[in-house]
Amino acid sequence: MVKLPLTVELGLLGFLRRQPMYGYELHQMLSESADLGLVWRLKQSQLYALLAKLEAEGYLESTVEPQGSRAPRKFFKLTPLGEQVYHEWVRSPVAHGRDVRIEFLAKLFFARTHGPQAVAQLITDQRAVVEAQRAELQAQAAELQASRPYDWLVLQFRSGQLEAILSWLDLCAGIAADMTGLTPSERPL
Repeated sequence: MVKLPLTVELGLLGFLRRQPMYGYELHQMLSESADLGLVWRLKQSQLYALLAKLEAEGYLESTVEPQGSRAPRKFFKLTPLGEQVYHEWVRSPVAHGRDVRIEFLAKLFFARTHGPQAVAQLITDQRAVVEAQRAELQAQAAELQASRPYDWLVLQFRSGQLEAILSWLDLCAGIAADMTGLTPSERPL
């Protein structure tokens, strides 16, 4: 089995950065989050699997607390390595246009807790990545237009998707300062 790198799952570290909590608490917070809930939905079983993966990577540590006759529950907290990995994750743009819909939006959600400069920098960095991808696709398309029209059409479609992302990033940049109007539950401790 191929071990896939962690991506959007690192967003869970953002919640635990605010305060340590139980897995069930974290699931409730994700379920009730109107903002992030619009982007990312996790079943409780998926959440526990991701928490176990994050713990195995050394980003979280847990303590098991007995509950009498009920199953014991785990209390998760961020490790120093988890804090470092979270900060690297939240500040870096996503590598592919297809990752904007979930991973970039999750990063944007958490970047708001770091202030307007962090939001603006993330948007700027993401824009640079998308612009480079678009330029590469356009160069490839220019070579293919006459000889391989189907391939040219595919590249035009992908280029159009990147154009849409760039327009959306411009919209984000225009309201970056407004995005940091956090609710009390979203503010870092």
